[in-house]
Amino acid sequence: MSACGGTDRQELLALRRGTFSVGLDNGNGCHLVAGHHAESFPELSRGEAEVLHRLAKKFLPVEDVRRLCAEHDAVDRGHRTTRFLDRLRNGGWLKVGVSHEDSMQYALEPLRPPPPRREPQDDLVLSRFAMIHRDGDEMLLESPLAWCDVRLFDPVAVGLMASVATQKGSPLDGADEVRRSLLSDLWWSGILVERDGSETSVLSSRQWSPHELWFHEHSRGGHRAYANHGFGGTRWADGTFDPLPARHETPFAGPRIALAQADLYALSTTDPTLTTVIEERSSIREHDDGSPLTLEELGQFLYRSARTRGAATHEGVEYKNRPYPSGGSAYELEIYPVVRHVAGLEPGMYHYDAEDHELVLVTSDGPETRRVLRRARMSSRQATVPQVVLVISARFGRLMWNYEAMAYALVLKHVGVLYQTMYLVATAMGLAACGLGSGDNVHFGAATGIDAMVEDNVGEFMLGRPRVTPARAAQ
Repeated sequence: MSACGGTDRQELLALRRGTFSVGLDNGNGCHLVAGHHAESFPELSRGEAEVLHRLAKKFLPVEDVRRLCAEHDAVDRGHRTTRFLDRLRNGGWLKVGVSHEDSMQYALEPLRPPPPRREPQDDLVLSRFAMIHRDGDEMLLESPLAWCDVRLFDPVAVGLMASVATQKGSPLDGADEVRRSLLSDLWWSGILVERDGSETSVLSSRQWSPHELWFHEHSRGGHRAYANHGFGGTRWADGTFDPLPARHETPFAGPRIALAQADLYALSTTDPTLTTVIEERSSIREHDDGSPLTLEELGQFLYRSARTRGAATHEGVEYKNRPYPSGGSAYELEIYPVVRHVAGLEPGMYHYDAEDHELVLVTSDGPETRRVLRRARMSSRQATVPQVVLVISARFGRLMWNYEAMAYALVLKHVGVLYQTMYLVATAMGLAACGLGSGDNVHFGAATGIDAMVEDNVGEFMLGRPRVTPARAAQ
């Protein structure tokens, strides 16, 4: 880390977040463990053991660390203390804080062992992958490509980031000691980069947008997941917020329409085989308005692909069972058929009640529903508007009450498996199916009146009667 320079600048050390120690059988050493990262220290002096104990609690100035070793060890072990601290630094076990005039300026918080120290280049700029946000009462600067996070305690340090992001030339020119120290550490961490470096000139970096790389890194069980940041099924909200009920608390007062059920026993003998529907599955975007989808077919399609087959309650949380898989049996997805042309059903937006296998009218045909249909037509690059667009929404709290960091990634996985289930059912029924890559949540919110932070659309799926083309007729 940066060497201390001057009398006003001080370096402080603490054990990285999420670290715990396990004693060795010999009684003189320990394993340090942070997730999948572990290292053995088999021969610790009394002073070194005391240092680890103190560093686990708070920041200590480097001078105090050396003093502790000297006080607890009978023999002068200055060189051994230096080697011990270097090993902790190089292993990524130490947070390093920098203070100026007794005021903490910033701290480096490792996520993995650091690379060798690098001297700053002349023309540096803030990485386009860097992100700064509030974390508790402090500001946190991070990047998916950095080996550490940088916690900023001083407002001047926060303001420095804006100037580094836009200025030309070397940000080190004319910098005072603390500013120079921070910029040097940011370059080392990977949060500052060369202006014309690999972030823009190499495909592997340029292909990523900042939010997608940040999302990928935060939603996987890598270095960050094991740093006590909260990851996975932690039930973090248990005891603070009530879990959402399994059944959608439908706020819609429109009429309810009973749907036809599928005779699964009969279908087990007449349906094409799984291999057949997998091999014949394709995206069919053109619909035959002369022979539209029927209400009975829509009902059978929803019954086979998305009905609730059962429910259970465990430790105060309600769980569901549907034809497609869902992490933690949360089943946060809801389906809203937006209908243009279905025989036996008026145009409009409906909510599919998967428990009672009914449709509930959300809103009649109007500007918002037509925008959803037109957006689907443009997304699929077709000249005609689809007969039905199944808007798939997520009740986020069903997952986010339990899961941290990875919950939204799990939502998108669920959309994928629901798409595939719908594709296979539609293929077996001889219907035209096409999953879409994007939609417009503004129109969903306007049509339903639901707060987007509570529930919002995360997928769209076109459904209809396939238009018979010469090529398809010949198959």
